[in-house]
Amino acid sequence: MKFLDEAKIWVKAGDGGKGCVSFGRGKFIPKGKADGGDGGRGGDILLAGDPHLSTLLEFSFSQHHKAGNGEHGGSGKR
Repeated sequence: MKFLDEAKIWVKAGDGGKGCVSFGRGKFIPKGKADGGDGGRGGDILLAGDPHLSTLLEFSFSQHHKAGNGEHGGSGKR
């Protein structure tokens, strides 16, 4: 029986969210201050070993892994 003990995988951390250009306005404040929020952080990639794993066969079928992207910024410094 052959064992696959080597697998190449490609990983990419998530992209950060886009910031928002926004200016606060109120009933009596026609020219408000900038209140746009920053975009959220992108997802991280964590790699952990498993001592109970006996083959890397499943990694040869799913080689590409990408973390999620960050949320976009919003008004009100969100």
